[in-house]
Amino acid sequence: MSRLSSLGSYTLLCISCLTIMVGAVVAPGLASISMSLGVADHAGFLITLPALGAVLFAPFAGRLIDRFGAYPCTFVALFLYGALGVSGQWLSGPIAVYSNRIALGAMTTVVMAGSTTLISQFYVGHERLKMIARQGMAVEAGGVIFLFIGGLLAVQSWELPFFIYLVAWLFLGMLFLFVPDTSAQPGSLAESPESSGSGSRSLLWVYLSACMAMMIFFTVIVVLPLSMEKSGYSADHIGLLLAFISFVAVITAHFLPRVNLRWKDKGTLSLAFVFYALGHLAFYVGASVSVLVLGGLLAGMGFGLSIPLLNHMTVERSDPGQRGKNLSYFAMAIFLGQFLTSFVELVSGHFLYLIAALVAALYGICVWVVFAQRSPAAPTAS
Repeated sequence: MSRLSSLGSYTLLCISCLTIMVGAVVAPGLASISMSLGVADHAGFLITLPALGAVLFAPFAGRLIDRFGAYPCTFVALFLYGALGVSGQWLSGPIAVYSNRIALGAMTTVVMAGSTTLISQFYVGHERLKMIARQGMAVEAGGVIFLFIGGLLAVQSWELPFFIYLVAWLFLGMLFLFVPDTSAQPGSLAESPESSGSGSRSLLWVYLSACMAMMIFFTVIVVLPLSMEKSGYSADHIGLLLAFISFVAVITAHFLPRVNLRWKDKGTLSLAFVFYALGHLAFYVGASVSVLVLGGLLAGMGFGLSIPLLNHMTVERSDPGQRGKNLSYFAMAIFLGQFLTSFVELVSGHFLYLIAALVAALYGICVWVVFAQRSPAAPTAS
């Protein structure tokens, strides 16, 4: 098995950031961007339709990677990701704009699956789990950076955030320079010697929880920019708060192993949904700066305790021969949860936050009562 340099590892983490960037770039300036593109009636689709593209294309992405290799597929997907992303500003009308966002989502799922497969080729056992944990933190850190930059650029002009998508071409160059193509080498795929043997049935709750967690979290990403704009906040303020939420998620994910050591999978996941519920309740209460910050803090803690944990549980409960397939299903659950937030606009006003809080609280109770604790013992904190 080939060794990967520090720059190579950094490159794979950078590529992973693109999964959250696909919708986050336009979130701070969502109102002005949707109006300029002629899709103001369903502005949330700009954020959520890439997730639909990812869900629809995920099975084909796995087949392409299996046939042609993770490296070339990721290489091509990075190029198309940048091209489709930046070209979105020059389109107009629902058909052209939404088709572009769906195609962009399709490339996102190739990038996501490809980068994770590349990680599996260079890391094995505990080192692989540590790298996957870092990958989750990188995704959240990408939200901090790209939401903040997107907000700053949206204040200057609604078109400027689209140029952020071109960072995919920078990562493409890094992939070429720092990550060797091992797909054609025999034995290049690293296999972990351990086998959890827990079967796919125990993963059903993991997939459902991932879908629910993303649906509840992305309700904030879709609704908060619109509600904050109605309260008089500018795009840069919106971007700053959304970036703060992602920053809190990064910090929380750092402490996840210690929390999980004490509370185990079921307790930690239930706690995450409690934080989601309290965060939405805070957004429902009011729109003052202190209340918004409190809501963002709680929502970020919920994300940091849920998605990285569920990603780890998927790996932990998968036999080595089924790990790639199970991770692809996990990715589909994540993107499906994002897409389902497209329909939150059917509920108007702040009442939506109260509904989301109630759903999160009920699901947290459901996790505590029903969730089967079948995974191996939680790893020790490091």
